[in-house]
Amino acid sequence: MNRSRRAALSARATALTLALGILAHAEPAYAGELPGNTQGSDTEQSGGSDSTGIYAAAKIQYSGSVAKDGGTGNVTSSDVNWTPPACWYAPYLSAKDFKAEMSKSIEDSLNTPGMGGTAGSAIGEVQRHYEDDYGWTDTPGYKDYNVDKDGKGMFWAGVENPNEPDVLKRTACSDLPFWVDNGEAPPPQYEQAISPEILAGLAYQHMQLPDTNVTLAPAANTKVNLPTWAWLDKAVFDEVQATAALNTPGFNIQATTTARPVSLKLEPGTADATTYPASGECAINADGSIGESYAQGKSNQTPPCGLRYLRSSGDGTFNLRATITWDITWTGTGGAGGDLPDGTFGSEQAITVQEIQAVNR
Repeated sequence: MNRSRRAALSARATALTLALGILAHAEPAYAGELPGNTQGSDTEQSGGSDSTGIYAAAKIQYSGSVAKDGGTGNVTSSDVNWTPPACWYAPYLSAKDFKAEMSKSIEDSLNTPGMGGTAGSAIGEVQRHYEDDYGWTDTPGYKDYNVDKDGKGMFWAGVENPNEPDVLKRTACSDLPFWVDNGEAPPPQYEQAISPEILAGLAYQHMQLPDTNVTLAPAANTKVNLPTWAWLDKAVFDEVQATAALNTPGFNIQATTTARPVSLKLEPGTADATTYPASGECAINADGSIGESYAQGKSNQTPPCGLRYLRSSGDGTFNLRATITWDITWTGTGGAGGDLPDGTFGSEQAITVQEIQAVNR
């Protein structure tokens, strides 16, 4: 039995919001993600079956340069309109396990005092949807929760990104859990089904870039009107990668996000300074380095990347901010790939600027 998908939306939303709360039963690590440690680390988490044959909720695995303890990384997107995925649909439970979970939720909800009227009707429709093959356009129903296909696929459900501050965006993946056969793609109406592109966005969100500590000459102490050279060697400053993967029975995808440094921006920390070049933007060299290292005899030369302070910092210091712009791309399962917005990350270094003392005789 079918009816229009649009006509079913109100009843489904009522059932989910007022009664079932099925996503609240998902394991915490599934409701979000559990990134690993910083550069070079690995977090090994995978879906699989236990001794009962029931599959666990899928967990995203992270490796490479990612933030600790599930936090966001330190990359700032240059595109203010780009945001990481707020929610997505991903493998949840096998047929038998889903039946146990959902049927209990339905029974508890129907037995809740005062659960009648519209909410009670909506719950009844959800029950018919999973038990009696009741569906609507583009959304077929199921007979006895598809238990005859147990082990041949999984029910998928919405997942919230815990790092998304907008609760409306975070909870937008609110469709009822749906079935996907092993090895098959999710139905096309679920545009937010987990994909290599979504994994790439999550890897971007959790990517941890190295600190931007440029080499200076003179180092922490310089003189008024004395050119200060700045550079970054390729040997200590190279591309960074973060990988996100999802592995469940019959569904295995991954994406690697790669950040490559392309320029260095110097901000002296005071208006009384000159930068080289004038824009303060130092481009990357052909060998992957930025700027040029200082050598004896260059003190009166203009550095290709650097600055000159025009007044003393007095008893304090100037906070020189060095910000790297990174070109960010991704590749994923099946040859997928593309560009992501450039990312930036910067840090500050305290610079003491002294007057040159002259002695009059």
